[in-house]
Amino acid sequence: MNAAAQISEVIEQDACPASLMSLRRVLIVAYHFPPQTGSSGHLRALKFSKYLPENGWLPSVLTVHPRAYERVDDRQLNEIPREINVLPCFALDTQRHLSFRGRYSLYAALPDRWVTWCLGAIPDGLREIYSKNIDIILTTFPVPTAVLIGYLLHRITGKPWVADFRDSMTEDDYPRDATTRRVLRWLERKAVKHASRLLFTAPSARRMYLARYPELSPDKCLLLSNGYDEEDFVGIQSSAPCREPGSPVRLLHSGLIYPEERNPIPFFQALARLKREGKISSSSLSVELRASGNEQRYLEITNRLNIQDIVRFLPLISYRKALEESSQADALLLFQAASCDHQIPAKAYEYVRLAKPILALMTDQGDTAALLKECGGATIVDIANEESIYRTLPEFLAVVQAGRHRLPDMSQVAAHSRRSRTRDLAASLTEVVTKRVPAAVAVTEKAGAR
Repeated sequence: MNAAAQISEVIEQDACPASLMSLRRVLIVAYHFPPQTGSSGHLRALKFSKYLPENGWLPSVLTVHPRAYERVDDRQLNEIPREINVLPCFALDTQRHLSFRGRYSLYAALPDRWVTWCLGAIPDGLREIYSKNIDIILTTFPVPTAVLIGYLLHRITGKPWVADFRDSMTEDDYPRDATTRRVLRWLERKAVKHASRLLFTAPSARRMYLARYPELSPDKCLLLSNGYDEEDFVGIQSSAPCREPGSPVRLLHSGLIYPEERNPIPFFQALARLKREGKISSSSLSVELRASGNEQRYLEITNRLNIQDIVRFLPLISYRKALEESSQADALLLFQAASCDHQIPAKAYEYVRLAKPILALMTDQGDTAALLKECGGATIVDIANEESIYRTLPEFLAVVQAGRHRLPDMSQVAAHSRRSRTRDLAASLTEVVTKRVPAAVAVTEKAGAR
């Protein structure tokens, strides 16, 4: 049975239970949703869907047909709550489905490679809005077509719209292609003008938009960071693994490593230098990069630097297995470039919840660094500074091996649950549909940075 059929089997119901009839209804437009896999992006929409019903809201999810995903994992379908109506719409990936000899027109991929999603999502979305009496539309980035769909549905139906940007859609030099940047900036302006709320995951992203659009009211911008779901950690031990005497320290990164936003090359170069000087070896350190993407490129680099015996590239595994594996590592590795200082990846919340030592390769000034400083347990080193990594890594490994590295403070970590974040979202949705004017921003920058 294919993934689309399984989605229908998992979510199909004859009637809505009476206990759900009194709930308000929200249409969530999300590209990232099970069975999509390969990144943690789907967790935000999935966890909102999971916890919104207990906060007075019943979601329908407008997403893409599984063919549009590069990777799928049908096992994730069981995570979708049965009361949620999921609509996998027609969508193609321009790069994979509409290219000729590997090439395609830029105009067939604006605002992104999944623009054909509009062809299925607009009619399906309209049917859902009118048949289920949807109260509000919620779109979630980082695929811009989701924002475009929400804007069009809002304009056609007049239903209020909440745009979850997560991170910034555009910056002064992003996207690099000027045409794409102009299209996304146009779409961004539409959201600023027409959406009733804009949601951000990091304080500096919110500040960026308030500075970029002086007409934008702070009351319209809600800080709603990512987090972790405690239920995902049931049965996973946070205690230090039992290490054999003399065994190498296992330093693990789980997830994509983007060539620019998470450039690992200075780290690789520092490893090579330390190995040449005899300060590390495969018997003292094992760097494990799980489902990093760009494996062939990174493998060539590690081979050239002669650290292929230290750095291992591991294939994709399920989210649950990835958490279990992370819980057994000696320390966790996090990459984030200065260009992403205004972002906090979902992985960071999972890392602190796992209560492991963290080697955080990033600047000291960004929002992720602020989260790690608040929760504790991290050694922060500039990702772009090979010399700093070279100097810091041996001491970090020695402290981890001795069991003396500080760990995250779980009393601080507990403030970042997705259940709590969903309560804030539900309150904002209710505020919008009841047309109450908020007295203050629902979640302040100070509270969001906790």
